[in-house]
Amino acid sequence: MNKKGQMSGGLITGLVFGVASLVIGVIIALVITQTLSNASLLGSATSEANATSRLTGNFTSGIDNVSGKIPTVLLVAAVVLIIGVLAVLVSVWQNMKMGGSL
Repeated sequence: MNKKGQMSGGLITGLVFGVASLVIGVIIALVITQTLSNASLLGSATSEANATSRLTGNFTSGIDNVSGKIPTVLLVAAVVLIIGVLAVLVSVWQNMKMGGSL
């Protein structure tokens, strides 16, 4: 339990760590597919080489799709954060108006 005046950063911390985990996971996946493609670990046949190049292309197009939606996600997160801060400010203002304490 937090002391009076301290706020928990649960939502923001969760969002930051979630995005960071997603970015790290995508980077690891790209490194693995690139390693498989360059080192010919899947074999020297043309079909495996084509499969790894298609896999790398799919990851790249997926990243492009996600990166196109990041501004929208950030805008929604900012609006939700602003509404939350306003709700807290109104609540504190009402407590002060009634003569109560925080």
